[in-house]
Amino acid sequence: MYAIIKTGGKQYKVEEGKEIIIEKLEVEEGGDVTFNDVLSIVDGENVRIGQPNVDGAKVFAKVVKNGKGPKIRIFKYKHKTNYHRRAGHRQPFTKVKIEKIEG
Repeated sequence: MYAIIKTGGKQYKVEEGKEIIIEKLEVEEGGDVTFNDVLSIVDGENVRIGQPNVDGAKVFAKVVKNGKGPKIRIFKYKHKTNYHRRAGHRQPFTKVKIEKIEG
């Protein structure tokens, strides 16, 4: 059984017991999260697709970790003008473990 949820402007395929990395949520480690935007649920031959969401479907998860991803280097350069800028960025993320798919 798996479901497709929407969070942080992206869609994720989730299964019970799996851990996924999503956009940062304002929840502390060990906290519980409920995803209400469930786009579809597949249980063997039984497929339910929402328009846009499946009615009464929820996915429950527990926050495992909040952190930052790897550093990405940004370099801007324009030739002949002596212009160059260097910067870095680390995208924050939340790692969650899917506990239950209901619906």
